Amino acid sequence: MEADRLTENFRKRLVCGIAEAAAIMNIAVITAHAEGDVAGAVTSTWNSAKSQIKSIVNNVVFPVIDVILVVLLFVKIAMAYSDYRKHGQLEWGPIAILFFCLLFSLTAPMYIWTVVSA
Repeated sequence: MEADRLTENFRKRLVCGIAEAAAIMNIAVITAHAEGDVAGAVTSTWNSAKSQIKSIVNNVVFPVIDVILVVLLFVKIAMAYSDYRKHGQLEWGPIAILFFCLLFSLTAPMYIWTVVSA
């Protein structure tokens, strides 16, 4: 008797859970319909904010990336030196990768906006 009641309760919860999952998936699939020119709105927003975005990316984002890469490069050089002192072997791969990423990040503001065609 008790087992039948637990089984029935489990079935009710299972059916409710499946129905809830189906409803959530149905909501996620529904597409939004918009009136008007969405591409024109995005283009006009980009054109009005372009100078501010360029300024922030050139003066904030790239310098932060550069500082992070420099710190990582120095840490990796120190770790490589420590490994060289312990084992007599020097790994140049990670140091070279960080150096070329830093070089790319330092020179990116000169050409990134022509690539993005802004």
